[in-house]
Amino acid sequence: MDSTKLKRILEERLQKDNRAFIFNREKDELRIENKESEKGITVSLPGIIAKWHEKKEKAIDEVVYYVEEALAVMGADHSLLDQEKHIFPVIRSTSFPKETTEGVPFFIDEHTAETRIYYALDLGKTYRLIDERLMKKENWTEERIREMARFNLRSLSTDMKKDEVSGNLFYFLNTNDGYDSSRVLNEKFLKEMAENIQGDMTVSVPHGDVLIIGDIRNETGYDILAQMTMSFFAGGHVPITALSFIYDEGHLEPIFIMAKNRPAERKN
Repeated sequence: MDSTKLKRILEERLQKDNRAFIFNREKDELRIENKESEKGITVSLPGIIAKWHEKKEKAIDEVVYYVEEALAVMGADHSLLDQEKHIFPVIRSTSFPKETTEGVPFFIDEHTAETRIYYALDLGKTYRLIDERLMKKENWTEERIREMARFNLRSLSTDMKKDEVSGNLFYFLNTNDGYDSSRVLNEKFLKEMAENIQGDMTVSVPHGDVLIIGDIRNETGYDILAQMTMSFFAGGHVPITALSFIYDEGHLEPIFIMAKNRPAERKN
């Protein structure tokens, strides 16, 4: 698989009368947009190719689905009225865009040195990130959105799968509801997990569809955690950060994990 072949496949599968395709050869990116509104989405081909080598056709299926859903949302008239139960926080990396393609700022809260909090209106199969234009239109305050999003987040399942490796325990939350990494904002859930942790408690959000909590009980556990988070980060549809966090009394501290050593706290 190379960029030329992948570009041709995506154009064939995403082709519609009202769509235009713009290929940036220098950046190796393909933009798919609506001819009338000129709104669209840009995908990086090298990243998809890397996933194709691991997932084959499933990697392309995921991109097609993501693009179709994103384009369906763009330009639609959404309202927050009577939608309180469908507002959720979402975690993104600090490199994620801070505004829409039209230059409208998203509603964002700072989180850690590696992550930010965005807010989304859930639309069923996809969601729309809340921006200042939508907030102004609906006359919603930032605090109201924050409170409702956190309240709705607490209603989501926190069932986790457990795995033991070399004497260390790892807990995985992967419901694929779009808000798995967002559970890191559920303070009650994290405190309850901390009560059962015997070693060091780590929290990882390598991509949007997984949350990993580690009970690190020996030196080997940190090496395992580093390899695990990097693998999830590389394979995630919405990568967030390959770094993990130490959880201590309600605080998350990003850490660098050095092979064969305990982690060093990151200095900001």
